[in-house]
Amino acid sequence: MTDNVLFTVDGAVATITLNRPDKLNAATPEMAKAIVAAVTACNDSDTIRCVIVTGAGPKAFCAGSDIAELDSYATPWDFRNRSDYCDAIHRLLKPTIAAVNGYALGGGLETALSCDIRLASSNARFAAPEIKLGWIGGGGMAAMLAHSIGLSNAALMIMSGDLIDAQRALQWGLVSEVVEPEALMDRARELAVTIASRAPIAAETAKLNLRAAVSMPLDKAMEYERDLQAICFATDDAKEGRAAFAEKRPPRFRRR
Repeated sequence: MTDNVLFTVDGAVATITLNRPDKLNAATPEMAKAIVAAVTACNDSDTIRCVIVTGAGPKAFCAGSDIAELDSYATPWDFRNRSDYCDAIHRLLKPTIAAVNGYALGGGLETALSCDIRLASSNARFAAPEIKLGWIGGGGMAAMLAHSIGLSNAALMIMSGDLIDAQRALQWGLVSEVVEPEALMDRARELAVTIASRAPIAAETAKLNLRAAVSMPLDKAMEYERDLQAICFATDDAKEGRAAFAEKRPPRFRRR
């Protein structure tokens, strides 16, 4: 790990914090490796049930990759096959919440898009500015933006590279809620605790199901959903849920 990426666990909720506020939390290769390690720890844990991703300080969630580090790759092929922080967040098996404070630019926007739920502070700003530097995003920018906000809005962001504010992000469906900056982490934790209280295998399969819904033909996605439902129904947690309902008590889920 590195001091520039903080990984904390509180009960069933883990938090990954990009901690380089003096550089707008721009990600370095060292930070990418630390994020990969944090994701691996989350995926391997039976007790972590929801993950918050955020940035330190009031100015930025993440300004993307540190431009000064990009020339350190020996070849374009090395750059293409780098350890990527956006890919790592996308590989999280547990439900994820992006708590977006300040700027989410380039790879920072892709990191937020890689999370299942996005909350924004009122000072959040979003952009895909790579076109201004001569390239395009490579962490799923086009696909995830198009699914989130539609082709025309995605084209506007990717082809102009210009910022949109939190209210427009909410209007377009890029984020689910906008709150005041001082309330952002409290709201993220509140939501994370709620999700963590639900049946964890069902939550993880819900995540798989949602991804299938936007990547499969409708009939195949519906078949896949039925398969996932059958898997969940066979778990000890589902039996516990039915028993708790019958006995009028809170369920005690064990991810079994």
